[in-house]
Amino acid sequence: MSDVITTVGKNIVAELIGGVDANADFDYLAVGTDGTEAVAGDTTLGAEITDSGLARAQITPSVTTNVLSLVKTWTATGAKTVQECGVLNAASSGTLLAHSDFDAISLTTDDQLQITYEITIS
Repeated sequence: MSDVITTVGKNIVAELIGGVDANADFDYLAVGTDGTEAVAGDTTLGAEITDSGLARAQITPSVTTNVLSLVKTWTATGAKTVQECGVLNAASSGTLLAHSDFDAISLTTDDQLQITYEITIS
């Protein structure tokens, strides 16, 4: 299992801090089926899910004492095996800020999946 802030994500964070570029907020969570290890060079999820009630979703992030929290609960409308998630800044395409892979989670119709993605700034 791995959890990374991507290289392109770090660059955009630096631009946002410096006011160099106006980028969209990182307020989308997506899940996928690829169990390949997440690495800093990733620019997309390995195999993003776009159906079965598990499509990318915009959420309202929260910040508490240097921790950005993004939480989403999906309800599956079909069978899928989820093995990755990511934080992005657009409804489609966009920039991948963070990418995690994890042990397979098998879902069937009406199962719920809640992802809590936290990024600590330290």
